[in-house]
Amino acid sequence: MRRHVAFNRLHNFRDLGGYVAGDGRTVTWGRIYRSDSLAKLAGDDWDRFLGLGVRVVIDLRYPWEIAAKGRVPEHDGMTYVNLSIEHRPYDQAEIDPDVDPWRHLADRYAEVAADGAGELRQALEVIAGGAGPLVFHCASGKDRTGILAALVLSLAGVAEEQIVEDFALTELATDRLVADWRAAHPSRVLRWPGYGRAPAEVMRLFLADLASRHGSVRGYAADVLGVDDDLVNRLRDELLAP
Repeated sequence: MRRHVAFNRLHNFRDLGGYVAGDGRTVTWGRIYRSDSLAKLAGDDWDRFLGLGVRVVIDLRYPWEIAAKGRVPEHDGMTYVNLSIEHRPYDQAEIDPDVDPWRHLADRYAEVAADGAGELRQALEVIAGGAGPLVFHCASGKDRTGILAALVLSLAGVAEEQIVEDFALTELATDRLVADWRAAHPSRVLRWPGYGRAPAEVMRLFLADLASRHGSVRGYAADVLGVDDDLVNRLRDELLAP
């Protein structure tokens, strides 16, 4: 199976299938996807997307981003949910080049994990709900999407190293994400040279922070999101197969 699904205008759409959980089961291929903004879908890309049979879209962007950039086209039988998990917007293009960039991003992720607890819990409930193939996305499919992907995979029992490796796959899309930014902001200078990057170190720092504060990702989910064994078991039963 191929993890990356090729589109003309989407740069970071991929299948979370195939990752192995601690109980020996694996995440089912074609069940859950992660992506950059589905507002870019049109033409052949839209036909290709429909061919995946996606029934649920979780849009992790701010409402004002959706108002400015649009959302996935409406389609009969497809449910659209907007859960804005980030509550403190920041402009990555303007990150100070002199700060430790990966520590800076991990700290922003920690803010999302705290501020967006309600929305993250709702996203987990939707994913565990069994409505069919699902995709979640933000703008670049990197940060907000990466946080939710890490939580889902971790609660499903996938090992940290696989979670980190999945996060870092966004590096394959960096050049195209930067090109999109430059096309959308022709009068601006891209101040931060790490824009569009997703090195493994960022996710390692984020997961280590959660473990330091809560003992584990599962501990964070229980303490902050109110995730109980029932939700974890439903999530695993929905995503994992022998």
